[in-house]
Amino acid sequence: MNHKHRKTLHALFAHPVSANISSRAVESVIQELGGTIEQRHGGRWGVRLNEHFAEFHHDAHALHPGQVRSMSKFLTEAGVDPERDYPL
Repeated sequence: MNHKHRKTLHALFAHPVSANISSRAVESVIQELGGTIEQRHGGRWGVRLNEHFAEFHHDAHALHPGQVRSMSKFLTEAGVDPERDYPL
């Protein structure tokens, strides 16, 4: 995982919650972690990672804080720990 992906991953878990994380950057991180993304109807995207699945609203630009919290919760449930697995 390159530095840009690590930085995005850590931003998803940062406190306070960041409101400036690009949707495309999150997609790249998920794919780098071995996950898949499928475009769904109604501006949504389905994310599958480590036998876990979740659906998120896809914003054109940045994720809002609620989406960031949902994404970090999903990643935690899928077994991703950025401090342990991908230190900066």
